[in-house]
Amino acid sequence: MLSIIERLTESGSLTLEGLSGELRVSPATIRRDLADLEDQQLLRRTHGGARLIEVGHDIEIELPVQLKDGQFREAKRLIARATARLIRPGRHVVAIGGGTTTTEVARLLSTRHDFTIVTNSLTTATQLAARPTLRVIMTGGVMRPHSHELVGVLAENTFQAINIGTAVLGVDGMTAVRGATTHDETEARTNGAMVGHAQRVIVVADGSKIGRVTLASVAGIDRIDDLVTDSSADVGELEAIRAAGTRVHIADSPSSRSRSGGDAAGYPFNPETDIVATNCF
Repeated sequence: MLSIIERLTESGSLTLEGLSGELRVSPATIRRDLADLEDQQLLRRTHGGARLIEVGHDIEIELPVQLKDGQFREAKRLIARATARLIRPGRHVVAIGGGTTTTEVARLLSTRHDFTIVTNSLTTATQLAARPTLRVIMTGGVMRPHSHELVGVLAENTFQAINIGTAVLGVDGMTAVRGATTHDETEARTNGAMVGHAQRVIVVADGSKIGRVTLASVAGIDRIDDLVTDSSADVGELEAIRAAGTRVHIADSPSSRSRSGGDAAGYPFNPETDIVATNCF
């Protein structure tokens, strides 16, 4: 289904016959996928095909989390590895928001000791459920089907009742002017409560999110201490983000940094296993 959305984004409309030929699946399968996507309000079926739903020029369609998981998978893995290295071992409270990249961060932190993880993400909580070395706190709230996050007053009250050492925040957009943004205003308020009670805020975002502004503001650039992204991000926007006072880190593969002997966070570097977070400039 992600392939259908990607092709629709490029062309605006597609025919059933064309999709069937491009994706090498039967017309019956395409019809079922189009019906599912229409139920999720991601497209409109037409006679013999489909088209994108008309939205404002500055507003983008929010993909369900199960479709997002397949996008930019390698970049997200590198970003998560780099982010985990920025969080030092030892007793610490980490809040982790929803998103595919933040879930990968949670998986990497799951082997740590003396960590308390606070999350409003069902996906993240499931990832951590069987880890006896962690203390996991789950917020209450109303579940958003698109992101599998718990949002609303109950979730906000949980974040406001605790002190957070580091917040790891996934976003749908990140710019120097607008800061961190997301598609849903209720989700934005919940994540804003998490950010407001954190001593350090790390935004994780693949390069496609950099320079993008979506509907609702989560946090201004002045509240974001670190941005971890990948090398596909717009360099000009990264320069502006850094100039605004946010530390910018690029997640690189071991082969591209193996000569450095270390990373920007000061940890020993093992070129066989480690992913590096380096300051971009």
